[in-house]
Amino acid sequence: MSTPIKNRYDFVILFDVENGNPNGNPDAGNMPRIDPETGYGLVTDVCLKRKIRNYVEDLKEEAPGYRIYVKEGVPLNRSDAEALTAVGVSGDLKAAKKADPGIDKKLRDFMCSNFYDIRTFGAVMTTFVKGALNCGQVRGPVQLNFARSIDPIVPQEVTITRVAITTEADAEKKGTEMGRKHIVPYALYRAEGYVSANLARKTTGFSEDDLQLLWQAILNMFENDHSAARGKMAVRELIVFKHDSELGCAPAYKLFQKVQVQRVEGVEVPRRYEDYVVSVSDDLPEGVHCERLS
Repeated sequence: MSTPIKNRYDFVILFDVENGNPNGNPDAGNMPRIDPETGYGLVTDVCLKRKIRNYVEDLKEEAPGYRIYVKEGVPLNRSDAEALTAVGVSGDLKAAKKADPGIDKKLRDFMCSNFYDIRTFGAVMTTFVKGALNCGQVRGPVQLNFARSIDPIVPQEVTITRVAITTEADAEKKGTEMGRKHIVPYALYRAEGYVSANLARKTTGFSEDDLQLLWQAILNMFENDHSAARGKMAVRELIVFKHDSELGCAPAYKLFQKVQVQRVEGVEVPRRYEDYVVSVSDDLPEGVHCERLS
């Protein structure tokens, strides 16, 4: 792996959905997530991280250093066991800690060097937590907030029919069954995130190569994840603020305020990305540079 990043970054992701459900809420019949007080749509941080993980997994295909820790069908303990084997530990973890006080760092370094998502987002590693090892909870340098729609959304429930009948008894009574899909006709969402060079250096070793892969994964996170349920989803723009120092040259919220998304004059009901205008102020704090990727 290359050396850890030396600059702090803050970034804004703009993505949209057309006739799809960007992030269903299982507590509400899988309807699109919504803030009940304002009507704005929501997409969780873990949903976006899942898309990023999936893209990296598809791109790297288990290449050394780019495996994914949090993935479907693979128990976390199985990956934890690999680290224990690598450092020569078996049996009682507390006893191993007494025998080797540096075991925490060895295990953490193994997991960070082998798993891209731990190196990026951090992780809670259950085996090490239960073993009372300090490396069980790793705080990653990359963090994401919930995404929120630019305008309030009006989810629609669309009734559909299907010719496939569930049971033999039902087949004798009817020829079709009814179903429902929840969609958002159109919405533009905004998510904000942070990359800490300080945590990268001190904890996970998140590198410049990792950073470029992160930007690539964000821009393409919906491209290999298309489905009928999610409709048309695409990342429209990634706006990156780079600081000239490890700890940053300005508060993140001030930089986020530089990004303005406004509806085009005369558009009452947005139905496409071109119904919005995205602008970034040139008046940036000293030591901060902006790059717009799409």
